[in-house]
Amino acid sequence: MKAILLATLAAVCVARAAPPNVVMIISDDHHWADYGFMGHKQIRTPNLDRLSQSGLTFTHGYVPSSLCCPSLASIITGRHAHQHRITSNDPPKPADIPQKDFYKSQPFRLGRETMVKHLNEWPTLPDLLGKQGYLSFQSGKWWLGDFKTGGFTAGMTHGGRHGDEGLDIGRKTMQPIFDFIADAGKASKPFLIWYAPMMPHDPHNPPERLLAKYRGTAPSVPVAKYWAMVEWFDETCGQLLNHLDRGGLADNTLVVYVADNGWITDPKTGRYAPKSKQSPYDGGLRSPIMIRWPGRVKPAVIDTPVSSLDLFPTILNACGAPPPKDLPGIDLTDTGAVNARKSLEGACYNHSFVDQDDPATSLRWRWYLEDGWKLIVPAPQNEAGKPELYQTSRDPGETRDLADDEPARVAAMRAKLDAWWPGTVRGKR
Repeated sequence: MKAILLATLAAVCVARAAPPNVVMIISDDHHWADYGFMGHKQIRTPNLDRLSQSGLTFTHGYVPSSLCCPSLASIITGRHAHQHRITSNDPPKPADIPQKDFYKSQPFRLGRETMVKHLNEWPTLPDLLGKQGYLSFQSGKWWLGDFKTGGFTAGMTHGGRHGDEGLDIGRKTMQPIFDFIADAGKASKPFLIWYAPMMPHDPHNPPERLLAKYRGTAPSVPVAKYWAMVEWFDETCGQLLNHLDRGGLADNTLVVYVADNGWITDPKTGRYAPKSKQSPYDGGLRSPIMIRWPGRVKPAVIDTPVSSLDLFPTILNACGAPPPKDLPGIDLTDTGAVNARKSLEGACYNHSFVDQDDPATSLRWRWYLEDGWKLIVPAPQNEAGKPELYQTSRDPGETRDLADDEPARVAAMRAKLDAWWPGTVRGKR
């Protein structure tokens, strides 16, 4: 009996010593408050609510840029857009090429090659985990060439603008992820999964069974469609999490969650409203960030502002892969580092590049968050206006600009923002 007990304990110790699998769930165009656990009264997100209850939930997470391609590039490199230089979704469009022809043109192809070149200047999460023996799988949104350019060992995207075949994940099937998990198991390898479906991103075409739930409660049909898309996305997250449970993988799998950027539905058009996607406001930048690792990360709700850039070192440390020394992010499982966090900063850019080698040419705004206050500074080369200041701790909708009332605070925060990155075009002051 004693021998059996010792053997059992040894097996448990080996299992706990094994490197964790990693599942990254990345929502697409999803407002920070549109979850049950964040207080929404109508939208149902039972699976993400369960994830929130079983791990660390940071209610004031932020992405550094409110546009999907640069946001995703920052998640996978752990760097700001002005560092990795992928500031925008599309290359510069020559004036003599109509928009309808641009995506098939040589300038578009060459510009995309430049984006991939910039990505390849930095180690990615799949790169670094691959050195630790991990297999990795890309699914969903992926702008930067095929899955191999991100360092993934397998994937669905072959080079299309949004992600081509990768966009089937969630909306049409979850099977490619399940097949990859089975393959990793056969190889006895730990795995990394990038689950970034184009959900709740438009087209907002949810199943009628979900849309019917919201027709009578949403302020308009376009809003009802978006709400139903959120629940549809939540269902797919449940399928993934339940698959981990059924396979006995949940206890040694680190699950992280973030949205690539925010979204507010225009109730008339169904498109995104101002102070939403592509903007420097919380409606575009804020997202809950969650981390679940049973037995290793104690569940808690934390309101300290954190960044999607923090996921890079968090994941690497959990997997025993030494992070690069000069990362802007912190390990979110390090309580001391989280408590010491005093500020966040980021920048928003044009949808399309101006100069792919000089990030400041595409800059629209820089932003700085500190002690419940947020400063937004427009780029003089691209955006008219003056700095704006909001007390987001009391005014989460950023409805009252207090810049004129708080000139000293604006000056102090502006100095810190400039010290982080001045946002100036090369050769100019």
